[in-house]
Amino acid sequence: MASLSSRNFCVFLVISVVILCSLMVISASDLNQDFQITWGDGRAKIVNNGELLTLSLDKASGSGFESKNEYLYGQIDMQLKLVGGNSAGTVTAYYLSSKGSTWDEIDFEFLGNLSGDPYILHTNVFSQGKGNREQQFYLWFDPTADFHTYSILWNPQHIVFSVDGTPIRKFKNLESAGVPYPKNQPMRIYSSLWNADDWATRGGLVKTDWTQAPFTASYRNFKANACVLNSGKSSCNSNSPSSTSNSWLSQELDSTGEERLKWVQNNYMIYNYCSDAKRFPQGFPTECNMA
Repeated sequence: MASLSSRNFCVFLVISVVILCSLMVISASDLNQDFQITWGDGRAKIVNNGELLTLSLDKASGSGFESKNEYLYGQIDMQLKLVGGNSAGTVTAYYLSSKGSTWDEIDFEFLGNLSGDPYILHTNVFSQGKGNREQQFYLWFDPTADFHTYSILWNPQHIVFSVDGTPIRKFKNLESAGVPYPKNQPMRIYSSLWNADDWATRGGLVKTDWTQAPFTASYRNFKANACVLNSGKSSCNSNSPSSTSNSWLSQELDSTGEERLKWVQNNYMIYNYCSDAKRFPQGFPTECNMA
């Protein structure tokens, strides 16, 4: 009986180790494979065997990174932990963007604030060089206390911004109504931490307190289910039927997703360009009238 019990324990131990190792493989992502530091003179670092990326800002400079790949549609997830304490004047930008004078861009920007005051999550969508589609939100948690997942779903139907799986904004493809939509220009992922105290906090009234520097933002657990562009060719074969792995290409919000989107917009949206009549005296943009 003792030998049988020992054998069962050994089997259990082996299975436990295998499961643990599998979980570690699933959860660990080597950011060195997906990103490269682009500026900051050592203020940006990839550490812990590629599991963590940090950006820092001091009075001399901020820092930033970009993706090694270009994407044309994708489901992009990244966990961020924002600058804590008195972050007034700082901006942590995390976005997709193409190049050129008629660029496309999908923006998350996190506007710092005084200790105890909420961050502002600023979003925007540019298509063919035209933006001015800002929506801003407070968050329903402290984004500096822990990591949270910020996601962009970009497919031919729409762009959906999500936080921890909760949709906060949807920008629909309304090309049929004459609204340009990002669909032809591959985009890289970019992120930076920089000083913007001329506008970021209360319109520039609150300046960066450099005695709190260095300011640090952290990134981990990047995941991209996306069409990667390589030498002009997409990793997604448009001639093949949609597979489970590419289901995001046709993903729509279900009824629960639509309800959660409304909940966020009713309770946490603090600015919507489609409600700013003073800004558009000649009439709101076309997409605002079709929401």
